[in-house]
Formats: sequence, structure tokens, C-alpha cells
Amino acid sequence: MRKAELFVLIAVIISFIIGIYFYPQMPEQMASHWNAQGNVDGYMSRFWGVFLMPFVFVGLALLFITIPKIDPLKKNIEEFRKYYDGFIILFFIFMLLVYMQTILWNLGTEISPNIVIPIGLGLLFYYIGILFENTKRNWFIGIKTPWTLSSEKVWNKTHKLGSKMFKTAGIIVLTGFLFQKYATYFILVPILFVALYLVVYSYVEYQKEKK
Repeated sequence: MRKAELFVLIAVIISFIIGIYFYPQMPEQMASHWNAQGNVDGYMSRFWGVFLMPFVFVGLALLFITIPKIDPLKKNIEEFRKYYDGFIILFFIFMLLVYMQTILWNLGTEISPNIVIPIGLGLLFYYIGILFENTKRNWFIGIKTPWTLSSEKVWNKTHKLGSKMFKTAGIIVLTGFLFQKYATYFILVPILFVALYLVVYSYVEYQKEKK
């Protein structure tokens, strides 16, 4: 078993232990969703409020572990596997932090998600930039457009640019915790811009290559 797979297994177990331990202390209706200003605007029953995230962890763990095994270009994935494993570990740390924020809020320690999420996503997006620096062409991980998947040259150029853009976006997202009322915009605007720009960029580069 790889270290990342072991970490994911431990993270899943920890999430269920946290849920079982705190379940009796949770209210019958748990705060489970917050609006853009960080105010509660959605509730769940105690069971799903506590255990939905651990069940999601199980599904995500199976997905992340399966991807390198079923990708037709899995030999390429092995070339950057340590960076992919690093992403998995960082992702599950982020998810555990989000889960704990929900648990603590319902215990009375109201830590705003507009602090936790921008910090976590900012670091995650910055690491995605590092991952993209080293990603080889495959069907599951990276900037997958019809044009990057059709050309190794376009794949490499798009990911080289994408690496820089995701790192920059990560820094912008991270600063969102300083402006909690506008944190959602600090997340959505840079990420939507980067995603749209890279799709267009990969198309343009593919057309250049054809000519």
C-alpha cells in the first residue's frame, strides 16, 4: 500500500471516529450550509449532518485510488505519481478541516467557513499548480480538453501555463480569508477565469499546431 493510500484510509477512519464521538453532542438539526457572507442558511438532520462527510470521504478515497489503476495512460501517471499522491493527502487534510469546522460550529465554536475554506482552497490550488508542472498526458488528471488530449505538445504548453495561473489563483484565493464578506468572490472569480482562459488557450494552440 502506498503512503498516500494509507493516509486516505486513516483519514476515513478518523472522520468516522470524530462522527461517532461527537454524535451525542450534536443538535437534532445541524447547521450544514453557509451563504456567501458566512451565515447559516441550511440545516440537516443530526445523522446526515454528522455522517454525510465521512461517507463522502469513502467515495472520494475509492475514486482517487482507482484512477491510476484504470487510466489507459497509467504509465504516464506513474511518472508524476508522487505529486498526485501529495495532492490526495493535501485534499483529504482540507476535507477534514472543513468537516471539523462544521462539527465545531454545531458545538458552539463558530469558526466561519469564510476563513477555513479560502485558506484550504488557496493552498490546494497552489499545489495543483505544482502538480500541473509535472503532469503527463492522461485521461483523468489535469486540464482535459479535446485539444490537450489530442496533442502532447498542446498538453504540455497548456499545463505549463496552467501551473503558473493556478499558483497565482491560489494566492488570490488564500487572501480571501482577510475579506470574509467577499471570500466567495476571491474563490470563484480567479478559478472561473483560469478555467475559461485555459480552455480557450488549448484550442488556440491546437489550431496553431494544425496549421
